[in-house]
Amino acid sequence: MTAADDIPALALAWHRAGRGAVLATVVDTWGSAPRPVGSQLLIDAAGAMEGSVSGGCVEGAVVSEAAEALADGRARLLDYGVSDDDAFAVGLACGGRIRVLVEPVGTVMPENLLAELVDLRAARQPAAYVVDLDGPDRRIDRDGHADRFRADKSGIESDGRRFIAVHNPPLRMVIVGGVHIAQTLVGMAQACGYDVTVVDPRTAFANAARFPDVALLDGWPDAVLAGLGLDRRTAVITLTHDPKLDDPALITALHSDAFYIGALGSTRTHAKRVERLRAAGFDAAQIARINAPVGLDIGARSPAEIAASIIAQVTQSLRH
Repeated sequence: MTAADDIPALALAWHRAGRGAVLATVVDTWGSAPRPVGSQLLIDAAGAMEGSVSGGCVEGAVVSEAAEALADGRARLLDYGVSDDDAFAVGLACGGRIRVLVEPVGTVMPENLLAELVDLRAARQPAAYVVDLDGPDRRIDRDGHADRFRADKSGIESDGRRFIAVHNPPLRMVIVGGVHIAQTLVGMAQACGYDVTVVDPRTAFANAARFPDVALLDGWPDAVLAGLGLDRRTAVITLTHDPKLDDPALITALHSDAFYIGALGSTRTHAKRVERLRAAGFDAAQIARINAPVGLDIGARSPAEIAASIIAQVTQSLRH
């Protein structure tokens, strides 16, 4: 995740640099709103922007409101309609409505609260930013909101007063094996919002020429994965088809909270893998966490088709 992608961290930096910072957050939508609930736009005192709340439909109006919010130190809850013509311009079939919460940092949103949120995000700890839409109360919750964390879904509670902004750690995918399937899978995973790391000690496979703009680690898979700190927002996929590389990675993944573990190989190959894992002390329930043969059974043959089946299965595991 780049600095520009981390809107809360950028807001804190702008505020501390004296630029002024206002966070605008989509809190509710109706119809085909251009951006989902939780989307954020950051504006400074000069009108510079990062992020988006509407794909361009209402940003100008929000910037004007942000300037006023900086001047008077008050929050605003704005209601906008997105016309069919504007919606079509940003790729939607029809328009809708959005509600946007505008909060100047340092007044409405206390600096220490934003700093706490930034620290939790940097530590890959889930956090919920809870706002009283009718009053000044704001807080960070670490516990509760389990359904929202699981669904990665921000929104207004049923009481109509509280907005819960879910800040989950970024999704990660760790691919062991810089093979042809991985070359296609990397792009698909990045398009789906994953930070991707390719692990392979064989530099002939994992190198910048084959994987431009991707984090590459050339250590032994078990040591590398242990160092990454696999968590519930991480998918691990082994593609080398070599037990010397795949097995250590799978053992490390099975000891972690990774939400998805997948391994390339035929049913026969996996049966032998199961025997090795049993000999290593894993029981049937633990081994069952491994999706093997990896990917949904769509009859995939080419590397691209196999990659498509993998990202589909990862998505299924994440959302269900």
